Amino acid sequence: MEHMDFNQEPILEQEPVQEQEPILEPQPAEPTPSKKSGAGKIVAVALACALLGGAAGASVSQWGGNFGLQDPITSQIYMGQRDNIVLDTVKVDTNKLMTPAEVYAANVSSTVGITTSITTENYWGVIPQVATAGSGFILTEDGYIVTNYHVVEGSNAVSVSLYDGTRHDATVVGYDATNDLAVLKVDATGLSPVVLGDSDNLNVGDPVVAIGNPLGELTFSLTSGAVSAKDRSVSFSDGNTMNLLQTDCAINSGNSGGPLFNLYGEVIGITNAKYSSSYGETSIDNIAFAIPMNSIMKEIQDIIEKGYISRAYIGVSVDTVREDVQKYGIPAGAEVITVTEDGPAHKGGLMVGDIVTHVNDTEIKTSQDLVDAVQSKEIGETITLTVFRKGQTLKLTVTTGESVQQTSPTTPEELRPSEEENQGSAFPWPWGGIFGGM
Repeated sequence: MEHMDFNQEPILEQEPVQEQEPILEPQPAEPTPSKKSGAGKIVAVALACALLGGAAGASVSQWGGNFGLQDPITSQIYMGQRDNIVLDTVKVDTNKLMTPAEVYAANVSSTVGITTSITTENYWGVIPQVATAGSGFILTEDGYIVTNYHVVEGSNAVSVSLYDGTRHDATVVGYDATNDLAVLKVDATGLSPVVLGDSDNLNVGDPVVAIGNPLGELTFSLTSGAVSAKDRSVSFSDGNTMNLLQTDCAINSGNSGGPLFNLYGEVIGITNAKYSSSYGETSIDNIAFAIPMNSIMKEIQDIIEKGYISRAYIGVSVDTVREDVQKYGIPAGAEVITVTEDGPAHKGGLMVGDIVTHVNDTEIKTSQDLVDAVQSKEIGETITLTVFRKGQTLKLTVTTGESVQQTSPTTPEELRPSEEENQGSAFPWPWGGIFGGM
């Protein structure tokens, strides 16, 4: 039985963000050497986010004792109070099939250019400051903007440029590094938000277009192509794996974080990675990837409404049952390796060595299948696990618990790259040494 390895597909590296005012050459120079993997390397923009603003919480203004006859000292605790943010969903008629030109005209004002400033101290104590660029899109008319986490990761300041030339300082509301997602906020109203589409309602071969800022200079450019593949398992050099849309749209430095549209004018993905350069004598062109919108909508809503991301969990670690083991009568599924004491699975009777073959009516063939099935459930939802245990098939009832992931650091320094990551490069790459840009 094999251990769940999050590097099952060709190793992909996200490419660095494009520096401002680049020298336009067929292959722009990059600060670090590339790493080849499989048939090539994957590249996407990479930056870091400096969260602007302080940590919320209670503070004690005074603490003391009353040792004499004087009046007692009163200690005060300050409790925060604010209005909850609620995202309303408005249905928009998107039945009209458009040309790429019509999609561009309808949505170019909803896309943005993102510029970040990165200041890091290198080995010699020199503090270089580098301006880099990416893309994003307007989610709400009051200034929420979506982009990639690696576009803003490591930055000291973030600004957003609109199609009409207006620029706004932006704060990082929150992020999900695992899903390469970040939400920004600008102090503006009356903006033109995009219309979100159903990324599950796509077919290989469907036409798509991308709008972004390649090279950080060719702003608001459109490229067109098709959906090349769905649910492509893409592994990055940090071990993280994402299921992405594959497209042959031209994606370059500065495109990361930008929207991928279908021809109904709906955003169905966020461009975030691509294969780059060549392998041996073989040139690699137009193999790019985008995060499906359906896979991150809950995370976006959690970041804005809650300030954290919550997911359903049952408290187990699992491995995929190997095919050679299945020849001996062991079913395909996810083998339980550990069970968290007093967690939902433990309370439901799940044991180490059990093989989960179904969650409700959903068949489980791999460990990732189980992770996806559980995280698709509501917190507190009761699910039925079909389990193979010592030759017997059992039905166990488990109530999912809540796993909370913080989406913002207590201090900006928590997102700063380490000194080792900074040595030899002006950029702090979260996914290793990378070349090119998106």
